Amino acid sequence: MFGIDDIIRAVVADLHLVALVMGAIYLLAIVCAVREILNSRTSQGSIAWVLSLILLPIPTVLLYLIFGWKLFDDYATDRMQNGRANRPLRARDLSLIDGETDAKWPVQVHVSELPFLKGNEVEILIDGHATFDSIFAGIEAAQDYLLVQFYIVRDDRLGQELAERLIAKAKAGVAVYLLYDDIGSTGMPKRYRRELRDAGIKVSSFNRRHKFLRLFGPTRINYRNHRKIVVADGKHAWIGGHNVGVEYLGENPKLGHWRDTHVKVSGPAALGCALLFREDWEWATGERLPGRPPAELASFGDKSVLVMGSGPADKLEECAIAFTDLIGRARKRLWIVSPYFVPDTDIRTALFAARLRGVDVRLMLPDNPDHALVWLASMAHADNLVQHDIAVYRYTDGFLHQKVVLMDDEMATIGSANFDNRSFAINFEITLWFTDGETIKAVEAMLEEDFKSCRQVGLSEVESRPWALYLATQAAKLLSPVL
Repeated sequence: MFGIDDIIRAVVADLHLVALVMGAIYLLAIVCAVREILNSRTSQGSIAWVLSLILLPIPTVLLYLIFGWKLFDDYATDRMQNGRANRPLRARDLSLIDGETDAKWPVQVHVSELPFLKGNEVEILIDGHATFDSIFAGIEAAQDYLLVQFYIVRDDRLGQELAERLIAKAKAGVAVYLLYDDIGSTGMPKRYRRELRDAGIKVSSFNRRHKFLRLFGPTRINYRNHRKIVVADGKHAWIGGHNVGVEYLGENPKLGHWRDTHVKVSGPAALGCALLFREDWEWATGERLPGRPPAELASFGDKSVLVMGSGPADKLEECAIAFTDLIGRARKRLWIVSPYFVPDTDIRTALFAARLRGVDVRLMLPDNPDHALVWLASMAHADNLVQHDIAVYRYTDGFLHQKVVLMDDEMATIGSANFDNRSFAINFEITLWFTDGETIKAVEAMLEEDFKSCRQVGLSEVESRPWALYLATQAAKLLSPVL
């Protein structure tokens, strides 16, 4: 019988074949190393890749192709061709551009490539039931089109309800598009997609056209589309931290209550959210979405909103730039809520500087982990903040998943971006920025209520960590650039 030993002997016997394979691997390692040098963003990460590729090409070459090789130049090209900065302005109603707020927040505007748009109504949605009740009501009321995008879509009770509602609207003549991430929605069965497509719904994964090294599943797992976007008729948009799964309704017995925040925006800003969906859809599928912005943008209120999309197609780490600028401008308070806190050096430095200015810097994190490695790295960074007199609070009433920032009485943000390197530099994210007093007060009241369900981490707790736990947190911290 011809077994593995025979195969090995046959290969070893032909040294020319072995030499050819090894030469190809070393050549590919050189190509990867040169590419990493030319496209370096951080010296630490690039040095680690280059040294590993040179000293240990096997298996580093394969790991680099999976985790390090970024191919989003075509995404940036598509975005330029779409004319992101001009599209929402084709309404011919320039009075909706909030020039005064744009001038006050130039960094955020330049990063977004969109202006602050007036004429919006804002509704903060606390936790899963409020969020999905609102989204489902919006789906029911849609008359023209629905754009639906989530990082995770599960085939559970909530996922089935979403599918049923989308199918009903598609059968009623509404154009429906569903975009999901390959990694986040790995468990989605083919049956689920087939039922949607059979009803006339356009369905795609984010990497459908870009299956680099894809065998039985996506292996380019490092770059993910983490956005959560629902847009109805270009008038209403839902953005935040929730995905589609019953755990987001608090029905996971291990995690319990799921504390999360979404926001509904009605008005011109919804068209900015639709634009980000359009960019993602056209890159993922190669298909142009039909339709143009309406001749007039509907106005539902008086609030200014900035829609910021960010991701690995950006020339700079623009999400990090925007938040670093926000931290640097804080004078009274800076409250940051994130389930995953794995910041880079610039963010940590900005936080330390804010505290030295006398700013009330608070960080709210979950008390219990859902991803152990990230939680350990987050603990290392959070403990370091405590040692520098920054207040760290642990949320104890279930699992904390919201992504919210409140700065002075000047700015509040709600979106999908965590305070970690993955959200700031690796994933595609969306963040809404609010400057109106009413929304800021609502966010303040929401967070003050959340702080009541937190315990503050004291210096004595940090200094009394068991040695084994301290070692584990410091080891996990070394992986911060890719967590």
